[in-house]
Amino acid sequence: MAPADTRTGSIWSAHVADLAALGEKARLRSLSPRRGIDFASNDYLAMSSSPRLAAAVQEAIARGVPLGSGGSRLLRGNDPEHELLEEEAARFFGSESALFFSAGYAANVALLSTLPQRGDLIVYDELVHASMHEGLRLTRATAVSAAHNDPQSFDDAAHEWRAKGNSGRIWLAFETLYSMDGDMAPVADMAAVAQRHDAVMLIDEAHATGVFGAQGRGLAADLDGRPDTIVLRTCGKALGCEGALVLGPRIVRDFLVNRGRPFIFSTAPSPLAAAAVREAIRILADEPDRRDALHDLVSHAERVLGRHGAISTGSQILPLILHDDARTMTVAARLQKAGFDVRGIRPPTVPQGTSRLRISLTLNASRDDVDSLGATLAEALQ
Repeated sequence: MAPADTRTGSIWSAHVADLAALGEKARLRSLSPRRGIDFASNDYLAMSSSPRLAAAVQEAIARGVPLGSGGSRLLRGNDPEHELLEEEAARFFGSESALFFSAGYAANVALLSTLPQRGDLIVYDELVHASMHEGLRLTRATAVSAAHNDPQSFDDAAHEWRAKGNSGRIWLAFETLYSMDGDMAPVADMAAVAQRHDAVMLIDEAHATGVFGAQGRGLAADLDGRPDTIVLRTCGKALGCEGALVLGPRIVRDFLVNRGRPFIFSTAPSPLAAAAVREAIRILADEPDRRDALHDLVSHAERVLGRHGAISTGSQILPLILHDDARTMTVAARLQKAGFDVRGIRPPTVPQGTSRLRISLTLNASRDDVDSLGATLAEALQ
């Protein structure tokens, strides 16, 4: 028998070569621990360390809520905490129903692979998240991309498809706040396109939930409750927990429960996580000062970091595009060494030639931290 290392090299040679090619392009990824001041996470409101969330989990444990669900929701995994969360979330966001998923990725895959049917058309923004692309890969519908944040492009795609004699349903898939560019969708204009074509909107509010809208209900809050609107709101970003909520008409919930394979065949989320998300939603309503403080921090950062090339987006995400993959990672490493957790983002996460620093503003950092980051960034870019 050949030595283990030789045999392993033979079995995995294609994978070794693939990783080597990534390394040559300065795109090889690795896991690294969190350290330094947080300019990288999605914990925008610093809710993950909220004493109220900790107390809510402790209280849930005290009354016997289990950590594990023990099975899928359709078996024994359907805990009362899941249903309580879904009822409260539907009321808070003004939707007819809600369904709790273990992650936003699974929820987006379920939505796009399950709801659009054969003979339908999905028009999706070219910069939607990888989870949407995975759902699109599995869909039975026809899918075409539209230019980023361009309602006319969506409208044109719908008109062109109808002109060919197609009579199925049209679905519009987009995000309200894009995590790599920090820019916002023209939500009202997209809703007008949907209305013109009797289309259904699949809206991802992952990065807007908790940060924008009345009580943090997001940039699409005015659309909740409409029969043509389905909204995904993740719980692992501004809400500081984990999981995701799909909000929309009750028929959507019922259909996903019966046909959504990522929901049906997954172990249900932790009941303790559901209890935590319930409290996080209450914090959104009770503590508007968190949002005010974040928006103040964003304004300050736009002034300070804009001098060094960071793009002001009006959101908590400020990209600084450096174009070159290797330079991006070199600058990121310099910032990390100086005590700032800023990460470099490279293709395929972002388009070719747009490698960048993704500067994420959260309440885990202060105005003084932003000032220090600006001074260090000036040196790191030289």
